[in-house]
Amino acid sequence: MDVHFYKYQGAGNDFILIDHRISPIKDIDYESIKQLCDRRFGIGADGLMFLTAHPEYDFEMLYFNADGRPGSMCGNGGRCIVAFAKHLGIIDKETDFLAVDGPHYARISEKGNWIELQMIDLDTINRDGKAYVLNTGSPHYVIQQQDLINFDVYHNGKTIRNNDTYKENGINVNFVEDQGDHLFVRTFERGVEDETYACGTGVTAAAISIAKHKNQTGHIQTPVKVLGGDLKITFDYDGKQFTNVFLCGPAERVFEGEITF
Repeated sequence: MDVHFYKYQGAGNDFILIDHRISPIKDIDYESIKQLCDRRFGIGADGLMFLTAHPEYDFEMLYFNADGRPGSMCGNGGRCIVAFAKHLGIIDKETDFLAVDGPHYARISEKGNWIELQMIDLDTINRDGKAYVLNTGSPHYVIQQQDLINFDVYHNGKTIRNNDTYKENGINVNFVEDQGDHLFVRTFERGVEDETYACGTGVTAAAISIAKHKNQTGHIQTPVKVLGGDLKITFDYDGKQFTNVFLCGPAERVFEGEITF
């Protein structure tokens, strides 16, 4: 069947989006999703999303990794699907939608392409040596790294993601450099099995980990630079729980077209 698709990107994290209300696909072919996300033989994307109807929310987000498999929460994908819902006329400036990790609230700024997405609250952070391990909707490993711009993220990230501890379920590996007035973050993503230009749940995990590391409390705003641009994380931390966590950044429509599923 022929299906209309849209391509969106958020800080270089790019996605194929399909309005599943209009073009329902009963039997989702994971191999087809993998091929569509392939950058040489398909459209090319870090993942694919279906926007589906839901009786209790504005819409539901169904996310698939670039390997074709159903994924955990994708923060930049969440911001992109909010922009997509706005384009479709489903929402205006605010929304409540459902994702794999539960309900999410989001708001769209007056600029139009700046989306502020509320992430899940967090009260558990574990350690693995010098690294922090936490779940911000997806599981993340966060470790500080100096001279990050010249660091081999692919090989080091792949090694950690596939070690004996994480190989079975996988983990996203984030390297973060505290540059004073902002964090610089690079991420090796499971499901993509490569470094991506941005990872929304990853920069959220990085900002929370650095706040924990520095014993910061109160209302915290953390500018973050990634290979694909600028993001911002805000949250409240009382020493026990991280709440009111927001991932903020741009989400833009790139192009649209027709594909055969």
